[in-house]
Amino acid sequence: MALELDKVRGIAERVAKDLGLEVADVEFRGGAGKGGRLLRVYIEKAGAAAHGNDPQYCVTHEDCARLSGEMSTILDIEDVVPGSTYLLEVSSPGLDRKLGTAGDFGRFVGSRVKLMTREPVEQNRHWEGRLEAFGAGHLTLDVTPPKKKNKPALAERKLQVELANVEKANLVPEI
Repeated sequence: MALELDKVRGIAERVAKDLGLEVADVEFRGGAGKGGRLLRVYIEKAGAAAHGNDPQYCVTHEDCARLSGEMSTILDIEDVVPGSTYLLEVSSPGLDRKLGTAGDFGRFVGSRVKLMTREPVEQNRHWEGRLEAFGAGHLTLDVTPPKKKNKPALAERKLQVELANVEKANLVPEI
């Protein structure tokens, strides 16, 4: 499975580069049973990281369709997902995009994030706050800890979390 995912990512990155796009993430969902698997590829315009929410750097439906068409042909010819039916879905990472790499955390310093840790930090695994800094494998959140039943809410403060302890993290849209 990991080998398939690496091959798919390589193909996606190659095709995306030719189209002026970048791959943000690739994932498989589901099994080889009825309906097959869902292969998701999240893309963004090349250079989008440096341009924030500039509409010129937003992924369009046409970008997704072009990548999907070219990638689908290559995946079928190279038989990257052997003996299995799959559905290829290409989209932008969305407003609540997943953060998984050091580059993601560095890019979104200043944004609101929600994260879950592998091991509890100050007796909590779920945190939400503003990503204040990232460096040397650590992130700093300006947080308000979640309010627990029958316990008073804790005051806002800075929280240090090791990147290796982050199980899941997403942006929190601010509209």
